[in-house]
Amino acid sequence: MGAGSLAGNTHSSAPLAVRMRPRTLDELVGQAQLRAPGSPLRQLIEGDQSMSLLLWGPPGTGKTTIAAILSQQTDRRFVEVSAVSAGVKEVRAAIDGARAELVNAGRETVLFVDEVHRFSKAQQDALLPGVENRWVTLVAATTENPFFSVISPLLSRSLLLRLESLTDDDVRRVLDDALADERGLGGRFTVEPEALDHLVRLAGGDARRSLTYLEAATGAAVARQSDVVDLSVAETAVDQAAVRYDRQGDQHYDVTSAFIKSIRGSDADAAVHYLARMMEAGEDPRFIARRLVILASEDIGLADPTALTTAVAAAQAVQLIGMPEASFNLAHATIALAVAPKSNAVTLAIGAASADVRAGKIGPVPSHLRDAHYAGAKQLGHGSGPQGGYKYSHDEPYGVAEQQYAPDVVLDRDYYRPTSLGAEAQVKERWERIRRLIRGS
Repeated sequence: MGAGSLAGNTHSSAPLAVRMRPRTLDELVGQAQLRAPGSPLRQLIEGDQSMSLLLWGPPGTGKTTIAAILSQQTDRRFVEVSAVSAGVKEVRAAIDGARAELVNAGRETVLFVDEVHRFSKAQQDALLPGVENRWVTLVAATTENPFFSVISPLLSRSLLLRLESLTDDDVRRVLDDALADERGLGGRFTVEPEALDHLVRLAGGDARRSLTYLEAATGAAVARQSDVVDLSVAETAVDQAAVRYDRQGDQHYDVTSAFIKSIRGSDADAAVHYLARMMEAGEDPRFIARRLVILASEDIGLADPTALTTAVAAAQAVQLIGMPEASFNLAHATIALAVAPKSNAVTLAIGAASADVRAGKIGPVPSHLRDAHYAGAKQLGHGSGPQGGYKYSHDEPYGVAEQQYAPDVVLDRDYYRPTSLGAEAQVKERWERIRRLIRGS
């Protein structure tokens, strides 16, 4: 636990990421939604209000920086508690110290808790009196979904602010500022475009990581008695070869296409290779997860009914855990979907049905299927028809009622045509029996 630990470490020997930490909200890169005029964060800082914050977002997006800005721009005392090493005793001591400072000197305290999700319920409970009585302005940061990892009383007493990953342009601006600013490298180095692109990609939307890599790259240049960072220097400095991959260009689409087609083609090794290329190049893991969820229905469907569950679970894990650990979840889902039996019957079914609807084949709903619960419905013939009234499926043998469900105009259409692959073989057998029962043929 320490006071003023974020505000004071700006001496020349401090890491570049610390020296370049924004001092005001306007210097913060990215997070435009938080910096907008009239936003809750701006009101809190410029209006000098007392309100506790819960900052949720990926690493390197500005959570710690916001805490420091809040302290510096409002002249509050700053105290940091480590969620890794502090216990209930340390938390209570920080709260008591803040209360004493408020009573004796009239000065408020910003209590910063990084990785608050690591706190136990008892440790989070210990924060409540300070927050409830406004003895402290709590700024708690987490990379995990706070609705799962933060106790409800603390969540309800804090303003939740969601931070997004920085874009490549944001990270590039951070690096450009560090190269030019006297607090940083003061124009002493030149970074060639390919090297800068490499550092931006490796950062993966993490400003702190990008500055760490830049510092390593310029250090490697000095070791070579040079003030130029080229691609080979950047690769050597961070011990990682440049992956030819542009998240906005051809490589993005080519690698993504190969990734999907490899899973569709059941080549798990190729699929994992392309997955690794995307992740090493800093591709947004949420984008990869979304592609897997789509593929689970588009290319597997009922051939393996667990495929969609696996893909959705991986997407949720990406949100809950974040990178780099979520790479295991993405690999798990990628391999599971690659080795699963394949069927595009679901894709063909909705495609054929949509084509008929677009072609105008949208006949009236059979009268016995129409809503018959409101007054006057029976007078309109709802719930009855040429075949009699609606038959409740649960009252029929095998739980299947023989009656017309589709409009006349598409009565003879067979949209879903299951394959005999994987679990869909059993679905095919059952669907054919049910279809005969329904249609009485």
